Amino acid sequence: MSSALIRLSPTDNVAVCCRSVAAGESLTIEGLELVVQRDVALGHKLALVPLKLGDVVLKYGVPIGSMTAPAAAGDWVHMHNMKSDYMPAHLRDATGDRA
Repeated sequence: MSSALIRLSPTDNVAVCCRSVAAGESLTIEGLELVVQRDVALGHKLALVPLKLGDVVLKYGVPIGSMTAPAAAGDWVHMHNMKSDYMPAHLRDATGDRA
């Protein structure tokens, strides 16, 4: 496992950044080679595999949301390209934080 990422469950299709990562950075996690697509902050998610529109995002081994736009492996997954299946999007501002 890379010290930059943690996969919380073996079934997850996203990993959590343990530190900020930079666009172009190469990371390896559990044998997966990822190239970070853009700068991503500590605590945010990276796609471990390509995710298509409508794909379910798995974190902690459970669905946490659905993709509203595609994301390549190594791309940032957040409220700009996924919707929460727990909290309506109208309760969040453009950065994904509660309004």
